[in-house]
Amino acid sequence: MSNTKLLSSLCYFSIFFAPLLLPAIIYFVTDEVDVRNHAKKSFISHIIPMSLLIAAFVLLSFSVLSFNTQSGAMLDGNVLFWGFAPLMFIVLYSLLFLVVLIWNVFQGIKVLK
Repeated sequence: MSNTKLLSSLCYFSIFFAPLLLPAIIYFVTDEVDVRNHAKKSFISHIIPMSLLIAAFVLLSFSVLSFNTQSGAMLDGNVLFWGFAPLMFIVLYSLLFLVVLIWNVFQGIKVLK
């Protein structure tokens, strides 16, 4: 097994232990074009759930700010949307993370073969 295959697959498997750090380090350290391409792909696949998590945090903070602290009622009357928005993002994030996790494991095994 060559070092290029091992480093490329390690970029994908890093979703379990160093999702953003290891592909970035490998991308800047290595000179191999193939390893750099795999590091870039894995880095992008690790950023996708992180960006959705940031969006969910922003949406959750808006939903908390929209509650009236004294009466517990919504200020703008969109109870249904702001009540279910955090739940929708949790479900969406879980599904997306599962897809990204499966894709990274599949790509890591594919590179090793």
